[in-house]
Amino acid sequence: MIDLTRLKAFIFSAETMSFSEASHLLQLSQPTISHHIKTLEKNLGVILFERRGNQLVLTEAGNLLLPWARKLIRQSNEIREMMMAVQDQAIGHLRIACSVASGKYVLPHLAMRFRERFPEVQVSILPCAPRDVTTRLIEDQANLALVSSEMVKQGFESQTLFTDTVRLIVPKDHPFTQQDTVIPGDLLKEKFIMREPGSGTRAVLMTELSKHDMTLDDLEVLFELGNAEGIVQSVAAGYGVSFVSELLARDLLDLDRIRMLDVEGLRLVRQVFMVRRTLQTPQRVTDAFWSFVHNPANQDLLPNPLTAEDGG
Repeated sequence: MIDLTRLKAFIFSAETMSFSEASHLLQLSQPTISHHIKTLEKNLGVILFERRGNQLVLTEAGNLLLPWARKLIRQSNEIREMMMAVQDQAIGHLRIACSVASGKYVLPHLAMRFRERFPEVQVSILPCAPRDVTTRLIEDQANLALVSSEMVKQGFESQTLFTDTVRLIVPKDHPFTQQDTVIPGDLLKEKFIMREPGSGTRAVLMTELSKHDMTLDDLEVLFELGNAEGIVQSVAAGYGVSFVSELLARDLLDLDRIRMLDVEGLRLVRQVFMVRRTLQTPQRVTDAFWSFVHNPANQDLLPNPLTAEDGG
């Protein structure tokens, strides 16, 4: 039988590549960590670590064991959570994969309120590329995910979390700030800092431009950036203009350095969804948060759909 304490010692050692750091994190002595590793190696009949000079390196066997060790620890935690669920308590680790930039400004507030209600729950918000969301959920790396398009795949269910508006941002002294309106044709004269392919912001922009017989290829794109905060700073520095989430912009932007504008005829509104697997063992923590996000007391944290549709 594999001892879970020894597996934890292995995981922490593998993640830090240091027995001493693992001992610090697990609050055990370094000789205890070394003993756990040696015993685990003896039980499995393999060598898990090698030393190359002063550096600790995983062997092939160690690399094979690591994902399975993590899975076993997660499953042991889930068993404990299920037993607590019988007593109608929420306890455990809730992992939320977030592939939407604006979600990073909503989730922490929801998480803090959730922990006030369920103090025994640990919440982790995990940045995630949109293409990796399904994998994170299927492999139990995340219990829930925030995405910018509804997931209609078999085995998943979605609920709308909030409505997000995308706005044009320009430097404070940009000529657009002197105009009564900005029209789609005006965009052809500008230099853009664009979100990366696959982002929700880019997708909604492409859809709306197509209604005016325009594509992204018609715009002069200086460069693409997968970090919304970096885009904001680049626009504030005067390098170009861009489209970003209004929610993100209001939280990040120094309004003395930039301006947010609407583009006439572009309805840049998108829904942000929370997704979970349906074919998984019921988890009290996941179910509790799934319901909690739409508690009326939390509506002050979520963008108002009516305001978003009107362009903010």
